[in-house]
Amino acid sequence: MLNISSADAKNNFSDVLKQVQNGESFVIEYGRKQKKIAKIIPYQETEIQPIKIGLYKDNDAFDFKIHDDWEMTAEELLDLK
Repeated sequence: MLNISSADAKNNFSDVLKQVQNGESFVIEYGRKQKKIAKIIPYQETEIQPIKIGLYKDNDAFDFKIHDDWEMTAEELLDLK
């Protein structure tokens, strides 16, 4: 993963996109302290499977989907500290 300033990303956006299309990833840095503010990564299609939770598991009207790259623990989801 490469780091790039926001100014360089803006000035060379087409080149950045070509590199991303070829599999490269970038972290966009901003300001004098080069604070990391964004990431540009190659797009990936994901198939999302519906799951049923709790009281709504028997009701088709309440399906919702969670991406495969979901990164939250049950404690974080339920705000248990």
